[in-house]
Formats: sequence, C-alpha cells, structure tokens
Amino acid sequence: MKMPVTLLPTVRPRFTPGLLALVGSLLLLVPTVRAADWAHWRGPNYNGSTDETGLPDAWSKTENVAWAAPLPGSSAATPIIHGDHVFLASTDEAHDTLLALALDRQTGRELWRRVVGEGMSRDRMSNYAACSPVTDGTRVIFLYGNGKTVAYDFAGKELWARDLCAEYGEFAFNWTYAASPLLDGGRLIYQVLQRDVPVNGRGRSGAPIESYLLAVDPATGKNLWKQVRPSDAVAESREGFTSPIPFSGAGREEILVVGGDCLTGHDAATGAELWRWGTWNPRRIGHWRLVPSPVAGGGVILACAPKREPIFAIKAGAKGNLEVSDAAWTTEDNRDLTSDVPTPLFYQGDFFILNDLGKRLARVDPATGKPKWIVPTPGRAKYEASPTGADGRIFLMNFAGEVVTVNPEDGTILQVIPMGEERDDRTRSSIAIAHGRIFIRTNSHLYCVAQP
Repeated sequence: MKMPVTLLPTVRPRFTPGLLALVGSLLLLVPTVRAADWAHWRGPNYNGSTDETGLPDAWSKTENVAWAAPLPGSSAATPIIHGDHVFLASTDEAHDTLLALALDRQTGRELWRRVVGEGMSRDRMSNYAACSPVTDGTRVIFLYGNGKTVAYDFAGKELWARDLCAEYGEFAFNWTYAASPLLDGGRLIYQVLQRDVPVNGRGRSGAPIESYLLAVDPATGKNLWKQVRPSDAVAESREGFTSPIPFSGAGREEILVVGGDCLTGHDAATGAELWRWGTWNPRRIGHWRLVPSPVAGGGVILACAPKREPIFAIKAGAKGNLEVSDAAWTTEDNRDLTSDVPTPLFYQGDFFILNDLGKRLARVDPATGKPKWIVPTPGRAKYEASPTGADGRIFLMNFAGEVVTVNPEDGTILQVIPMGEERDDRTRSSIAIAHGRIFIRTNSHLYCVAQP
C-alpha cells in the first residue's frame, strides 16, 4: 500500500507582462543554485560534501518543507537522489520485510516499492536495511545485510538479482553487515570484511571464510573480478562496517578499503592490492570492529581507529607495504580527535571530524592534523550519522532526529531543529543534499526541505 504524502498548499499566481519583465530582471541578481545528484552514500565527491547552494537557513517540520513522506520502517541507509528520483532502502515493520523504494523528488509521491526479502534483522542494534543504494543514472542497485542484492531500472523493473551469502557463504559478523556498494568506472563493487571463522553460528563451515572485494557488471550482475583481502586482525577486529571509496591520484584509479586493522588501496580495474598501511592495533586487540569509511582530501587519506583511538593520515600515492611510522600524522596527542562510528567530512579544504563518543566536532588541517577549532555537539543524544557539508554549513543529525547546522568558519552552532518524533532513537541516516533540497531521514519520515 502506498503511503500518503504531506504537501504544502500551492498558490497559483497571476502573471502580467509587466510582472514577468520585473521577475526576469530580478532573476539576473539571484545567485544560481548548483543542482547536483547524490548518487552515493557520501555524495557526489565521495567525501560528504556537495557544491549545492541556495538552501534554506532555517526550517521546521512544517516550515520550508516541500513534502514529508511517511516511511514503513526505520533504516540507517542514506537517501539516494538522481534527477527526479529518490531511492530508499527500508524495512517494513508491519510485514517484517525488506523494501526497495522510489519516490518522486518533486512531490514525495511513492513511484514504486519492491519487496526484496523476508525478515528485517538479527540483532537489537540495527537491521538489514543499513546499506545505502547506489545509482549510475540508468539503474539503481540495492544491497542488504542478509546478502540480497538487486538492480532495478528507474521504472522499478528488476534487471538482475543475486544473493552473496548463498554464493560465498553467510557473512561471518557478530553484528549485522552494513557496507554500502560502490559504482565506479562502469564497475559495481561490493566489500565484505569479515571474520575467518564462524561466530554465533554465522559464517559458512567446511570451506575457508575470506574477506573480499567483488566487482560485477552493473548491467548484468555478472562477475568482473573477485579479490581476496587478507588481514592479520583477530576475532571481531576483522569485521568492517566500512564502505569502499574511489580515489584518483598519482596517475591511477584506486579503491580505498579500511578494516581488519589496516588501510589498503586497490587497482580499480583488477582489484589487485597496490599498497597497505597498518596498523592502529599492534597488540591485535580482538574487539576493534571498524565503522568509519576512508576519506581523502588535501593529499592524505584518513583511517579512523575505533574505541576512542587516534586517527591516522596516510599520504596519497603510496606503494607497497607501509610501516606505522609512514603515517603523515596522527591524532595521538589529542584524544578529542577521534571517531568510533561517523565517517569524517572533507569540505572547504579541511576535515571535519565528529567524535561521537566524546561529543565533539572539530575542523582539522589536512597538512598537519591540528585542529582549527573544536566545539561540543549540542543536546543529550548521541551522534552516529556522518556529517554533510554544503552551502557554507555543516549538517549533523543525532539519535533523536535533531538536525544541527554549524558554521564551518568558527564552529558556531547555527540551528538545532527537532525533526524526529518524541520517542525516536538510533536515527542514523546521514543527511543528503541535492537539487537545492535537503533530504532528512528520520525513523518515520523522509523530509524534503527547500526554499519556498
């Protein structure tokens, strides 16, 4: 059943020739809004930023909201926007199913929904709909934490479907797999960083359990290459909830992968490992699962160690096996600069690091790792959604669905806007910005915020 959408009332103005001439002259004075898609979990630049402008300075659940679409269930997946389509991975809590959804970007009207699988979750911390979909403008691919992956065209026709767990073994995770897929260079890339032995009955038996990268043809779903990614990590530290990130530099195209106690760069065409740096875990502690994805900017690539441990910056263009001392800088001398869950943002030439355990946001120089400012995050709720940068602001959202905007120049808190419901918790979808609109996903609604 399609869900109703709340729309603002529409007023139809009457135009005269004189008024049209006046409007035309005034439009010459209005800054142009940069319209871009948000086709990947971390946006058009793969770092949480976009060049979008013309966003509203303030809003509420009723003010400057173009539409609000109710959702059938919660999910940590980020909305994906291309042209006039919004794509969402979702749960359906009433029917205990997993859904692929498409909405009209202009109105929020549901265009289609497809049931992908039965059963929503296996642990209390998350559900199978945490992976964000990805699109190349022709097709959209969904992936779920139970291994189901399916491609649709924009009209909702299924193009192909696979089950990674049926083919390569059930994911060997203590919690729930949540890596978002990547479309890059005509290749669809999946990343599975898992344990090498079953855990709590999860993981195949009778055959080796390997961590791997898998590239397939997005048009057909057929394999292009599969690359095993070894690791010296043990137990839960082998589990990576990170996503692969593309990187261009030093005359080559790479795929960046972080997890299993190390950071690696892979040839995008073949999956072959080009370089490896590590480790932030020399004692091989066994419970250091990794959540933040890699992020590149200013000539370095960041790897965030978990559990209040430091962040490490590795110079781009590396080759071979690197030592721990080869890091360009670390934040070992400033424990405010750490991130256990959120992936840092690169925006306006700097990194913005959201410390979810210490409740801090920092602007950091990519050349030195030194903070330009550090501010506390407002409110009592935890922040796990990754920060977004656009239109001269930083956008955050916490578990309660409170959206916070921050001035990147000095860290001033500009707005704290409640968008969640009274009892909302674990709201973890990152804010997406596209075509002059802000897309805010709470546990119960998708809000489209725009200038009136």
